[in-house]
Amino acid sequence: EGSADQVTVWKTNPFGSATLTFFVSPGNIIGSGIFISPKGVLEHSGSVGLALVVWALGGCVAALGSMCYAELGVTIPKSGGDYSYVTEIFGGLTGFLLLWSAVLIMYPTTLAVIALTFSSYVLQPVFQNCAPPYMATRLLSATCLLLLTWVNCSSVRMATRIQDVFTVGKLMALCLIIVVGLVQIFNGNYEALTTKVAFSMDRTPSVGQVALAFLQASFAFSGWNFLNYVTEEVVDPRRNLPRAIYISIPLVTFVYTLTNIAYFSSMSPEELLSSNAVAVTFGEKLLGAFAIIMPISVALSTFGGINGYLFTSSRLCFSGAREGHLPSLLAMIHYKKCTPIPALLVCCAATIVILCIGETHNLINYVSFINYLSYGVTIAGLLWYRWKKPNLYRPIKVNLLVPVSYLMFWALLLGFSLYSEPVVCGVGLVIMLTGVPVYFLGVHWKEKPKCIDNFIEWATSVGQKLCFVVFPQIDPIEIASHSEWTDRSSGELHFLTKVWKAFFLNK
Repeated sequence: EGSADQVTVWKTNPFGSATLTFFVSPGNIIGSGIFISPKGVLEHSGSVGLALVVWALGGCVAALGSMCYAELGVTIPKSGGDYSYVTEIFGGLTGFLLLWSAVLIMYPTTLAVIALTFSSYVLQPVFQNCAPPYMATRLLSATCLLLLTWVNCSSVRMATRIQDVFTVGKLMALCLIIVVGLVQIFNGNYEALTTKVAFSMDRTPSVGQVALAFLQASFAFSGWNFLNYVTEEVVDPRRNLPRAIYISIPLVTFVYTLTNIAYFSSMSPEELLSSNAVAVTFGEKLLGAFAIIMPISVALSTFGGINGYLFTSSRLCFSGAREGHLPSLLAMIHYKKCTPIPALLVCCAATIVILCIGETHNLINYVSFINYLSYGVTIAGLLWYRWKKPNLYRPIKVNLLVPVSYLMFWALLLGFSLYSEPVVCGVGLVIMLTGVPVYFLGVHWKEKPKCIDNFIEWATSVGQKLCFVVFPQIDPIEIASHSEWTDRSSGELHFLTKVWKAFFLNK
């Protein structure tokens, strides 16, 4: 049986500045993207030089966005990232639509892409002369996903330790690629990087094609906002959150740009476009007998990426349930381990479904558009919140040009992407808008028939007994400190206290 002091919010496992800066943030950003996206960026940009410009500018755009998120993170210190900020600023419907698209598209799809990349690279040495079988990649992806779900259900500390170890491993792998590439350049193998060759192109890409190249690069940078999903678990977030963002984003941009330079120092554009596994082709050309290092390194990278996405996506489900937008069971944590087991299981199940129905490159197209759409809505909320509450204390207040510049780029990017790929981008919008009737039926409609309420109560009770979960205890002092940005605290405290006490009395 758990005692009251055991049922606490996740702050029993806080994140310090060093962990955030060098492990959690780079660990979430650097995943399968740098091993998948170079081909798509080059294909849409049309030249090596423009592709490198897209990678560098993609990092700059991520930096602008992260600066805005730093202000939001310390002004509205809730876990849940985009969803929590949009709900607080624009209200329930807008927040629910973002949550709906994230739960149905963004996180399961991204997890599926990373898991498929993991299984493809693990199986590549076994099936050297052909693509790995469809069922083998799916089974291995699902096994990896189930293993890491179990780890995250068992211990927050164990999950962060895995993230630490695999972040170091994948940075070492990227360093190997960069060092080998620099050796190639110093030996005079840089013809593809000279200005004359780098910007030569058989066709001039349209603005829409350049926008799609940015979308491909954005997949590799996705995760730059993940620190905002664990704000409540960060030690002194007003100091450590901005520090982690300002260091980690430039670090990742530098690593990505050098990695692409290394690729182009040893592969022609034609070789890169014809390769199904860029890092493996790079290793085969330059590492000889040690080429096996590349698929192993990519597998390590993607394994850590799956762990990071599971960690943060489950926190989004937790935040949504806490706001009443998802079933209350998802707002519960294990009575002893303090891990959000129901939320983790939902994320795992949704990802396995996506694994069975989607192909890697199609999945990237869907998720990148929705990602950028949610970023823009959130940063627009920053401007609205400044106008709505001008006197609110903001420990960090970025220059107004930062969100305005981001939104201008955002509008152009999404507009031209929608024009170039109306079906791909349109499907994402349609799926997001299906959340409108779900919101009014499931959230806004309060006076539901008694039979529906009874079923929800029964299902919640069964879930609690199966997962050994309860609502987290809420610290009244913490509630008081948050009173300036939420007026729901007293009601939530009263409700959660009643449920929490009733649970232990029944047990």
